[in-house]
Order: sequence, then structure tokens, then C-alpha cells
Amino acid sequence: MLGRALTSVPWGMVADRYGRKPVIIIGTVAVVIFNTLFGLSVNFWMAVTTRFLLGSLNGLLGPIKAYVTEVFRDEYQALGVSTVSTAWGIGLIIGPALGGFLAQPAEKYPNIFSKESFFGRFPYFLPCLCISVFALAVTVACIWLPETLHTHRGNSILSDDSDEALEAGSCEPNEKGKIVETEESVPIPKKSLLRNWPLMSSIIVYCVFSLHDMAYTEIFSLWAVSPRKFGGLSYSTKDVGEVLSVTGFGLLVFQLSLYPYMERLIGAIMVSRISAVLSIPVLASYPLIAALSGLTLALVLNCASVIKNVLSVSIITGLFLLQNRAVDQDQRGAANGIAMTLMSLFKAAGPAGGGAIFSWAQKRQDAAFLPGDNMVFFVLNVIEAIGVLMTFKPFLIER
Repeated sequence: MLGRALTSVPWGMVADRYGRKPVIIIGTVAVVIFNTLFGLSVNFWMAVTTRFLLGSLNGLLGPIKAYVTEVFRDEYQALGVSTVSTAWGIGLIIGPALGGFLAQPAEKYPNIFSKESFFGRFPYFLPCLCISVFALAVTVACIWLPETLHTHRGNSILSDDSDEALEAGSCEPNEKGKIVETEESVPIPKKSLLRNWPLMSSIIVYCVFSLHDMAYTEIFSLWAVSPRKFGGLSYSTKDVGEVLSVTGFGLLVFQLSLYPYMERLIGAIMVSRISAVLSIPVLASYPLIAALSGLTLALVLNCASVIKNVLSVSIITGLFLLQNRAVDQDQRGAANGIAMTLMSLFKAAGPAGGGAIFSWAQKRQDAAFLPGDNMVFFVLNVIEAIGVLMTFKPFLIER
């Protein structure tokens, strides 16, 4: 996340100058190389370095959001952006699930992998290898990806929805006094993105919810595998992987079928606001879920996880739409780069903060006020409530 924060804006500017497709391909190639090296790490600093380089050279998320806004007509933009946020949400779910199923294969599947084998010496290489192979297939598929950035004569980039760009030609009288059109390359001054409040306000709200989502992702796995005596579920990593797999499927179905309809019906801001409000009672129910057991626990936990992640991705999707509608095409790459930079800083704090709060809460089992894990989910709800308040005017406005 730190690497991404340092390079997202430059990658966005490159995407605005040279096109979305080159940045997307470079990003997927970076995943193939550095994710593989991460799985082969032999010490802590090699792991940190490969992750930092992966974040620095993988600037595709911002251009992808710009790309999907441009490749869909206006009436289908909600479907397009929900596809991106769904893919992102499913990645956050399937990734840990892959880790739960495939990490340490020599211990989980001794009949297939021996401890003396390559996968026994590098116990986390197998899930990294699977991700890298998938990224390689995506890289090859991107060769046929059409470019959406339209560069015209004189290297001036015209926005599809910019009246000034369409009226760049001027009218001049000739020697007979008749008005004739002359084409001129009139540079249109770009507006400052940092002074674009519809853009910056949506990015700030997006960062708050991103912090919440990353902290929740960290805390959910820790809570599920922690012992019952500490308020957890005593799940194995494989059990957590199964829950996350079910969640990913439910998320895919909702976002591609119901979200576009809801966005057309009540608007992106209202969908995000309602989803954030509904997330609060869902999170508050998690300590109560820990009191269940057996099949009842499995059913309730899977339902709660699906609902929570559907609501989270609905929030992010609405804010994606607001960000990309707040700027013209020739600034979308840079605008999404700013969003990725700030989001990465907040997301870098999410896992560390979530883990620290969880560790502190585990030591408060006998506290009078919000003992144990009750404090963890209370803090998450406070962050969510702050995000809800920030979705109202005068803070958040549409273009």
C-alpha cells in the first residue's frame, strides 16, 4: 500500500497521456513477477521488498476505473463500475480463501506434498503461484483489450462530454465578409483536481470506508480463528476459507444483478448511505453470533458475512461512480491516481490498526464497558458512522 501510495498519481498521469491499456498490462506483469518472488521469500525483508515493488509498479486500479467509465454508455456505467468493485471485493475474499486452502500444503495435504519437497521448503509459494498463473492469463488476454483514450491531432485529448472541446474550432470572416469555420488547436486549460470538491469529497469519504473495510477484513479472520474463551469461533483457516468462498459467490450475484437497478432507482449517494447505515447493526451482531454453535453458527455466519461484504462493496461502488463523474476523460487517470494514493495510505493503516485493536480487546475480557470483542466491533461501527455522516451535504456533493 505504501508503494501504491507513492506511484498511483504518476501512473494515472501516464494513463492520461499514453492510454489505459499500457498501464493495465504493466500492472498485471508486475503481479506475475513480484507475487511469485513474494512466495519465494526467504526472510522478512525480502517479503517486504517484493510487496513494496509490487505496489509501486502495479498502477492499474486507477486506470481500470477510468477505463470502465469510458467503455460503457452513461446508462450502463453503474453496471460497469459495480463489476470493478465486485472484482475488487471478490479478490479480497478469494485471496484469503486461497491462502486458507493452499498455504502450508505439506502440513494440510501430506499425501500429495512432502515436507522435503519444494512446496515443503516454501510453504506459502503454492497460493502465490496460483495467483501469478491467473495474472499471466489476464496479461495475455489484455493484448486484445481496446484502448478508450482517444488522442487527436496535436496530442490534444478531447473529452467525450466536454462542450469546450467540441467547440474548439473558431469562426472567422473571409475577405467577402462570409463567416467560415477554421480549425484551430486551442488548448483548453485543465481545472485543478485538488480544487474539484465533488471529486475530493468523494475521495475522502472513500478513504474512510476503505480504512473500515481493511480493518474489518483483518479482524474477521483473527476473530474467526481465535479461541472460544476469548470470544472467537475457534475456526481453522480452512473453515475461514469456506466462509469467504460462499461470501464471494453471494457478492458476485448481488452486484451484477441488483446493484445497477438500485443505483438507477435511488442514485449512487443514497445507495452508499443506506448500505453504510445497514452495516452498523450487522457488525453489532457479530459478538452474539459467537454464542452460537454447529450448523446454526455456520448458517448465520455465512449470511452475516455475505450481507456485510455486499453492503461494503455497494458503498465503494457508489463512490467510484461519483469520482469518475466528477472529472472529464482527460483527467480521469490522474483523478483515480489521487484516489488510489490516499486510499492506499488509509488501507495501509487498516490491517495494522485492526490487528492492534483486536489484540488490545483480547486483554479486556472482564472489562465493565464493552468487554472483549464487543469493543472491536464497536470501534468498527464508530468508523462506519463517521463515514455515514460524511455522505451528507455540505461535505459530499455531486457534480
